[in-house]
Amino acid sequence: MDISRLGVWTFLDTLSPRDAVEFARKLEKWGYSALWMPEAVGRDPFAVHSFLAAQTSKLVLATGIANIYARDAMTTRALQQTLAELSEGRFLLGLGVSHKPMVADLRGHDYSKPLTTMRQMLEAMKKALYLGPPPAAEAPIVIGALQPKMLALSAELAQGAHPYNTPPEHTSRAREILGSGPLLCPEQKAILVKDAAQARALGRQHLATYIGLPNYRKCWRSLGFSDEDFAAGGSDRLIDTVFVWGDETAIASRLQAHRDAGADHVCMQPIRSDGQLGPDLDLLAAFAPEKN
Repeated sequence: MDISRLGVWTFLDTLSPRDAVEFARKLEKWGYSALWMPEAVGRDPFAVHSFLAAQTSKLVLATGIANIYARDAMTTRALQQTLAELSEGRFLLGLGVSHKPMVADLRGHDYSKPLTTMRQMLEAMKKALYLGPPPAAEAPIVIGALQPKMLALSAELAQGAHPYNTPPEHTSRAREILGSGPLLCPEQKAILVKDAAQARALGRQHLATYIGLPNYRKCWRSLGFSDEDFAAGGSDRLIDTVFVWGDETAIASRLQAHRDAGADHVCMQPIRSDGQLGPDLDLLAAFAPEKN
């Protein structure tokens, strides 16, 4: 599996099934190496990726991330094996512990020991019975890891990590913990807007979903932010750290900074400049690997 080129991280729930296929094919034509899709309260990412795998030929399909509290180890193992087989080696399994409100409040599960739960899941998956046709190659697993212990677990029991809402400084720290072997695939939000006020307003609008979640606040605090940075939708410094905005040169510089910090693969989340949900096709066209 080659994911050395730039990837794309986005929600597909705003697209019809036909439009989702057209979008995936466009990414493939443009030379993007992977399409990352999250799991929250919308479509099932495994079903969508299976659908897209049947109608693409080169694009790697990744979950960023699938919630480990949504399925037991045997089911998750079966999905990993099945999608690896059906996609002919184009599936990457991103797993994560999500967040307490999503797990305890919405799903009714115990969120007291997420690190232990992740370890138990990965260990159980290795032992899980699967008698379906084996894929030609095992689909790699990466963990949505932010803190040192989860990053260390990503190197110990998985094939790497997929940090989210993190800058190159975090990528550098993560690489130090992971060592030289495991995959490091950070997500980077990008806004192709030069006006600072407009770009930061878009950033605050988008970050509203995440800024109150304890896991992200803990990570940002480790990077030097405080409660003052989390007020009023996020300080300018926080927005400028989580997002990259400006012209193509500014965005390219941030993407390269992740590479320089040790990322094997960067998945860009293209935020639309009109504030609507869904990917910014103009930004994706500008950064298409086949054109650059």
